[in-house]
Amino acid sequence: MGTVYEDIILKNTGDVIKARDRLIPEHQVRIATVTALVDTGAGTIVISEAIRQKLGLVITGLRQGTLADGASAIYQVTEPVDIHWQDRECTCRAVVVPNAILLGAIPLEDMDLIVDPKGRKLIGAHGRDVLCLLK
Repeated sequence: MGTVYEDIILKNTGDVIKARDRLIPEHQVRIATVTALVDTGAGTIVISEAIRQKLGLVITGLRQGTLADGASAIYQVTEPVDIHWQDRECTCRAVVVPNAILLGAIPLEDMDLIVDPKGRKLIGAHGRDVLCLLK
């Protein structure tokens, strides 16, 4: 299939809420635009320590994980981060891995996105409409 990279915007969710509640001005929301490897084998969003620091995300826990090369380790998990891709967005906790930025299955599903293997890009699973399936 080949690799797929996409530019995404990450925002500190706590800052977004504070700005919405007018506790801080909008320009103080910490934000980062990054190029992420779209990895349907990854569970969630994976960010580097440098991006975690830039966004000011607090470590809230630890999680055991296994990388694609089979290496297993304990990784830090952050408070929620807002993920924006084009006109879609979602919020989830990030896993911090050295030198990696991955967009995994949970945010892809939440934003109703799939990988177009022929075009090597993300597309809406249901076209332009974002569907939310409730069970």
